Amino acid sequence: MMHDFLSNNREELAQRCRVKVGQRVGRSASETQLRDGIPMFLDQLIRTLQIEQTQRPLDSRRVSGPAGGGTALSEVSVSAAQHGKDLLELGLTVDQVVHDYGDLCQAITDLAVERGVPFHVDEFRTLNRCLDNAICDAVTEFSFQRDALAAQAHALESGKKMGFFAHEVRNLLGTASLAFAAARAGQLGLAGATGSILERSLSSLEKLIASSLEEVRTDYQDHLALGAFSLANFIAELHAAASLSASASGCTLRSQQVDADLALGGARDVLFAAVANLLQNAFKFTKPGSEVQLTAYASGEHIHIDVADHCGGLAPGVAETMFLPFSQSGTDRTGVGLGLTIAKQGIAANGGELSVRNVPQQGCVFTISLPRHTLPT
Repeated sequence: MMHDFLSNNREELAQRCRVKVGQRVGRSASETQLRDGIPMFLDQLIRTLQIEQTQRPLDSRRVSGPAGGGTALSEVSVSAAQHGKDLLELGLTVDQVVHDYGDLCQAITDLAVERGVPFHVDEFRTLNRCLDNAICDAVTEFSFQRDALAAQAHALESGKKMGFFAHEVRNLLGTASLAFAAARAGQLGLAGATGSILERSLSSLEKLIASSLEEVRTDYQDHLALGAFSLANFIAELHAAASLSASASGCTLRSQQVDADLALGGARDVLFAAVANLLQNAFKFTKPGSEVQLTAYASGEHIHIDVADHCGGLAPGVAETMFLPFSQSGTDRTGVGLGLTIAKQGIAANGGELSVRNVPQQGCVFTISLPRHTLPT
């Protein structure tokens, strides 16, 4: 089996990848990055293949994510995102991010051919899925961090523009003040040369201010947003506020640790209420003794917040109507059926989307997708 082959040849495969990295022009890495990049992915691939040989093959998604490019938090997504960030810090390009995972695929294929080891088609599918998800997450994080650096450069450029503006205003005001002082000292009228200097200075000052205001309006009218806030603190407060409700409903609320650098933007109270409504809905319908999971993570330019329950899955047609006002499903008719509607509207008002994914015989996962922001430094 492929996982036995990978386990037995782990060091050989990792070494082959190191050699390929060393031969690539402009590519260098620290020992930590060499250890935590491709070798870590190789371990995750091995565990994925092992789990898929058990009675619960879908549990492998927690390690390597779903097929088809779906967004979900997994061990691969976290480590691949860090790998993409590390490569950006090394000054590499996006194609070099892809090359790292391609190196491993080639190393596995070459060594298998050399040793005459056959693989099953399903194992190749799993390998491709893991590589696809890792490349996607690494490239996505690489692109986000690159764009964030570009935004910082833009902010620096804006500061330079502000300095230019202040410099020009000072010069024009200085000229106007001198002309006015000269006119007053010499008791001159404003129809002569001194008056013309004063008039030109004031006119230039007016044009400078008008053009600067127009530039500000153009640059920022479509990008106005409320201040960014910590996603980790946001989730921690939600967990603390909702834990008692979970206990009262006979279930447990579990949340995972959130990257301290991640941030949201928008109306915090509105978003808090939206997620709280999703949690209340989950507590209402999840089976007694089960758990509700609250997960938050980043994927490129978006922050995703998942609320997963164990309601047993959605009946046919429920997903299409559950966000409509006064829509209720199941036997519990407490409430008026507006919680999901309010949540969806609040999220939309902050530039986000709310969707639901059915997990047959298990439950459903509500996912909030919001624009990703950066915390002020």
